[in-house]
Parts: sequence; C-alpha cells; structure tokens
Amino acid sequence: MCRSIKTLREPFTPQVTDADMEAAALQYVRKISGFRAPAAHNAAAFDAAVAAVTAATRTLLDQLVVRGAGSAAADVG
Repeated sequence: MCRSIKTLREPFTPQVTDADMEAAALQYVRKISGFRAPAAHNAAAFDAAVAAVTAATRTLLDQLVVRGAGSAAADVG
C-alpha cells in the first residue's frame, strides 16, 4: 500500500526516532485520505490522525519482541 514507508523494527532499523514514526504515520494518512495536504477545514482531523497513528506505531514497536535480538524492541523514541 505505502511503498515508501520503511520497516521500523529491529533489525531493519536499529534506532527509530520520533521523526521516523511521524513520517511513516504521515505517509499512511496521506495515502488513505487521498490528500497530500488537507484543506483548512480538514486540517484538525488530518493532524489528529497522524498523531494517533504515530502513537499506535510507538506502542507497537515498544511491545514487539524480536526473536534472536535478546530483548524487546525498546527505546524507540
């Protein structure tokens, strides 16, 4: 679906920043909304969606356990 979104978990990305997660969330929201930049009357909904997807991404990466890595994928942002 969003081919430009890179994998953000170990070992593909050893250190994930908040900016990495937000960029992926923005790509996702742009793709599903069909807007590169929303009109002013949709900006709040667009920004809220990016924030929610970023938070969900952080939660997911914090909780994933990568086998062979020896520990959970912690310290992602």
